[in-house]
Amino acid sequence: MPKMKSHKASKKRIRLTRTGKLMRTQCGVRHLLADRSPKRMRKLHKKTETTTAGYKRRARYALLMGQP
Repeated sequence: MPKMKSHKASKKRIRLTRTGKLMRTQCGVRHLLADRSPKRMRKLHKKTETTTAGYKRRARYALLMGQP
């Protein structure tokens, strides 16, 4: 059986912290920015934690190649 490979697109988009959190960039920062307030734009530029349980489980599997 061949080796399990990590999902490269997920590795570029999601970062796993030492405590096990999944950090990702928020969407909505690329275009149509004139209608958004500076406060909202500041908040969008920060990384956010992914909290959905099913997404976290699948993303960890994709990043760690099925290892716990």
